[in-house]
Amino acid sequence: MNAIVALCHFCELHGPRTLFCTEVLHAPLPQGAGNGDSPGQGEQAEEEEGGIQMSSRIRAHSPAEGASAESSSPGPKKSDMCEGCRSLAAGHPGYISHDKETSIKYVSHQHPNHPQLFSIVRQACVRSLSCEVCPGREGPIFFGDEQHGFVFSHTFFIKDSLARGFQRWYSIIAIMMDRIYLINSWPFLLGKIRGIIDELQGKALKVFEAEQFGCPQRAQRMNTAFTPFLHQRNGNAARSLTSLTSDDNLWACLHTSFAWLLKACGSRLTEKLLEGAPTEDTLVQMEKLADLEEESESWDNSEAEEEEKAPVLPEGAEGQELTKCPTDSSLLSDCGNWQPRKLSVFKSLRHMRQVLGAPSFRMLAWHVLMGNQVIWKSRDADLVHSAFEVLRTMLPVGCVRIIPYSNQYEEAYRCNFLGLSPHVQIPSHVLSSEFAVIVEAHTAPRPSLHPAGCEDDQSLSKYEFVVTSGSPVAADRVGPTILNKMEAALTNQNLSVGVVDQCLVCLKEEWMNKVKVLFKFTKVDSRPKEDTQKLLSILGASEEDNVKLLKFWMTGLSKTYKSHLMSTVRSPTASEPRN
Repeated sequence: MNAIVALCHFCELHGPRTLFCTEVLHAPLPQGAGNGDSPGQGEQAEEEEGGIQMSSRIRAHSPAEGASAESSSPGPKKSDMCEGCRSLAAGHPGYISHDKETSIKYVSHQHPNHPQLFSIVRQACVRSLSCEVCPGREGPIFFGDEQHGFVFSHTFFIKDSLARGFQRWYSIIAIMMDRIYLINSWPFLLGKIRGIIDELQGKALKVFEAEQFGCPQRAQRMNTAFTPFLHQRNGNAARSLTSLTSDDNLWACLHTSFAWLLKACGSRLTEKLLEGAPTEDTLVQMEKLADLEEESESWDNSEAEEEEKAPVLPEGAEGQELTKCPTDSSLLSDCGNWQPRKLSVFKSLRHMRQVLGAPSFRMLAWHVLMGNQVIWKSRDADLVHSAFEVLRTMLPVGCVRIIPYSNQYEEAYRCNFLGLSPHVQIPSHVLSSEFAVIVEAHTAPRPSLHPAGCEDDQSLSKYEFVVTSGSPVAADRVGPTILNKMEAALTNQNLSVGVVDQCLVCLKEEWMNKVKVLFKFTKVDSRPKEDTQKLLSILGASEEDNVKLLKFWMTGLSKTYKSHLMSTVRSPTASEPRN
C-alpha cells in the first residue's frame, strides 16, 4: 500500500511536530537509510514476523557528518526541537524492514527524506492537531484533498504528570492519495490504530500513577498557583514519549506496528481487472442465488413460527417423526437447486459423441439447442446426472431446467431435462411428439459395443444407448449454425477438451449477443416483421432452425437485463430522440 503512517505530537513550545513516520519504498533505499555501515557494526536487532525482516542499522557519526546531515535534511533544525519533539537520536539512521514476499522495504525516520513527502506529512500533522479534530479532541477523523493527499487521523491523549492538564496531545495519521481505498480501509485502520493507542496509553498510565504516588503534582501546583507555570517546571518543558511510557524500545515497536499495518492494509483489499460486463450466465446465477437465499430465509421463518405454535408433546413422543421433508420433484425443477455429483460417467461432449455415435448425438444436440424436452431413461441415476451435466454446457444457464431423476413423468413446461427410471410410462403424445427426444440406456448383451476410438470407460461398457424422437433430424438438414460449429470443434482432434470448452463459451456468448439484439428489436422497440427479417439476415440467423434457437434462448435472458431495457425505454430521456 502506497501510504505513510506517522505519529505526531503537539508540543507546548513548538506546536505540531512529526515524531515518527514509516513509509513504503519500492525503489532502492535513500541515502542514510541503510548504507554506510561501519565495518565493525552490523545489524543490532533482527527479527522476522509475517515474512517481514526488520533491522535497525546504527552507525557512529562524526560531528561533521551530523552537521551535513542536519543541513540537508528537510526537517526542523536542532535548535527548534526540544526533548518532546525528538524521537530518534541525532546519529540514528532509522529502521528498515524487508518484505521478502514482495521485495518492498518499510523505512522509518522522524521525518521523510523527500522534501515533497515531508511537506505533505508536515501539513497533515498540523491539520490533525489544530483544525481537523473530532468533538472531544480525541478520536478518528478523515480529511484531505487530491493535491496534498487524504488523511485518516486519530488523536489521543497521553498522561504526563508534568504537563499542563496532566496530559499531552498526540495523533497517528495515515496518508495516501487514493481516497476510495482509504475510506474502504477505515474500519481496519480504526481497529488496529486504536490498539496501538491503547497500548501507548496503558504504558503511560502506569508511569503517571507511579509518579503521582511518589510526588503528587496537583497539590504542589495548587500551593504555587500564583507563580508563573512555566518557571515552576524547572526546565522540563517537554518529555519524550519514551520517558512517558518508560519503554526504551518504543520506536522499534512502533516501526514494527506501522510496517505491519501498511502491509496488512495493502493486502486485505485487492483490485480485480474486469475485461467486460458480466455475462448473462453470471447474472442468471446471481439471481438464482438470491432467490435461493430468500427461499431459505422464508423456510427458516416458517419453521420458527411452527415451533412457536407447536403443541406440547406427550411423554414418550420425543422420538416420533413429526414432519417429513417435501419429496415433490418440483423442488428439483430449478437447475440452481441441483448440485451434480462428483461421479462422472460422461466426461465431455466429445466423449458423449463417441459413445452415442455421430448421428444420434447430432439428433440429441439439435433437440437440446431447440429447447425440446430431453428424456433420459436408465437404472443408473449417476449416468443420467453425468449426461445432463455435459449437455447443459450447450445452453445458457437461464435456459436449463433439470429434474435429474424422477419416478413419474413431468411436463415439458416444468423441465427440459428429465431423468426417469426404466419402469416409468411416458405418455403416447410425448413419444410421438416432435418436441421431445428420448434416450434409453439398455443393458448391452455383450460388452465393447462402443464405436472405435471411444475413450476407455468401463462404466459404459455395459450399456447400449437408443436415441428416438417423433421428428428425427434428417441427415441432410443444415441445422442451426451453432450446432455445426460445435460439431466442427468436437471432431477436430487437434483441440483438447479444455479448448473445446472455451469454444463453446465463445459460441454461446456470440449467440446470446444476437439474442439481446433480437429481444430489444422485437420486444422493446416493437418493430414490424419486415424489419425483423432484415435484422435476422444481418445477424446471419435467417434460417428456420436459427430463428427457433434465438426465440428459445431469449427465455434465458436475465431479469436484470430485461428490466434495464424496459426502464431505459420508459425513461423520458430515452424517449426524446424518437420524437
